[in-house]
Amino acid sequence: MTTAGAVRLEGPTPLTPTLRWVLFGILCLAGISNALDRQIIALLKTEMSTELGWDDEDYGRLAAYFQFAAAAAFLVTGWLVDKLGVKWGNVVGVAAWSIAAAAHGWATAAWHFVACRIGLGATEAMGTPLTIKTVAAVFPPDQRSLAIGLQTLIAAAGLVSMPFLIPWLESLVGWRGAFIVAGLSGVVIIALWLTAVRGIRFDDGAELARIDFADDSKPYGPILRERRTWAIAVAKALSDATWWLFLYWLPDFYRREYDLSGTSLASAMAIAYFGSGFGAFFWGWLSTRLLQRGWSVDKVRKRVMLVSALIVLPVPLVLQVDSFVIVAVWMAIVLAGHQGFSLSLFSVITDVVPRGKVGRVTAFGAFAGNLGGAAIAWIAGVVLTAGLGYLPLFLFAACSYLLAYGWIRLLLPRIERVEGAGGTKPLPLD
Repeated sequence: MTTAGAVRLEGPTPLTPTLRWVLFGILCLAGISNALDRQIIALLKTEMSTELGWDDEDYGRLAAYFQFAAAAAFLVTGWLVDKLGVKWGNVVGVAAWSIAAAAHGWATAAWHFVACRIGLGATEAMGTPLTIKTVAAVFPPDQRSLAIGLQTLIAAAGLVSMPFLIPWLESLVGWRGAFIVAGLSGVVIIALWLTAVRGIRFDDGAELARIDFADDSKPYGPILRERRTWAIAVAKALSDATWWLFLYWLPDFYRREYDLSGTSLASAMAIAYFGSGFGAFFWGWLSTRLLQRGWSVDKVRKRVMLVSALIVLPVPLVLQVDSFVIVAVWMAIVLAGHQGFSLSLFSVITDVVPRGKVGRVTAFGAFAGNLGGAAIAWIAGVVLTAGLGYLPLFLFAACSYLLAYGWIRLLLPRIERVEGAGGTKPLPLD
């Protein structure tokens, strides 16, 4: 028997709605674990810089190393996720980035820390294709935007707690201990996942023979000849650059511009993360409702992208505001705008890409997004060290989403679901 959502079972036990959401819940825990490792360095920048002697340019380079490593790894991890499939891909991914995170705790030299950041970037590159591929395998097409949005909301709920949790951990076990604790969390997630997926086999495209990207003997060759791939990749490079700018540098912005620290800084960051999570859930819910009401996929995806881009457009004006409370709320709205844009891009992948290629197209888009993140992280360090402040960086952020939207409209004049995209049709059992 094959269930809706393209999951089939080995054995007589049906995939119940409860089990479907249990799998989704564990996926969300993996997403929180993935984000936790990245946030430690951003939130403990001051403490780590004092011990290790970093300046802004050094920090920017470290962030760039992470992003470059992730970008390069995405060229492999997408293919790896497609080959491993959902069941074992999640085990390998969580185990790999958990080990890399814990290794930071034993770094004693500069090159040790650089190696750890590169290792973490490379292993966390499995997170994005795993999330999208798992959602595509478990949920039917009209529920995927909601599922992606809900997953992002839950991950953001985890992020909201991190400005309080991470400094607390640091006060108990130091910044090295915080990394080790982050790594150990992966053991729990893997145990939960292996228990939940016992007896389940996912129709996630590994065995799909008929695909419209033609020759599958080369992992990326057919994909790179596709207009759809480049539409997503360039849009990700532009929009993700802004996302990574805020993720790495927003705590520093609050410290530099408003002299925030301690609880005040944690509260401002929590507000931003809450906005990000709420935005992801809201846009996912809205997209699903509009699709259920008969709106076309093309209209829903592009309208959400445009509105999201317009929300981010005024971000340079925050530099004229004296109240950090107003700025914190404003930045929360900006991050909500990013999530609307990002959610729509990921949903487009599940709309137009055959399920056997979802991991690779997602990964190639993430590759481009991380190149954009690496570039902006490095540039930000140089700009700030030169004393130019945040205005040039925020001006880029304001324009990046509109440029990405224009690119999508140019390369995808009409977004339509294709047969076999993202698991839209269950495969026969035999």
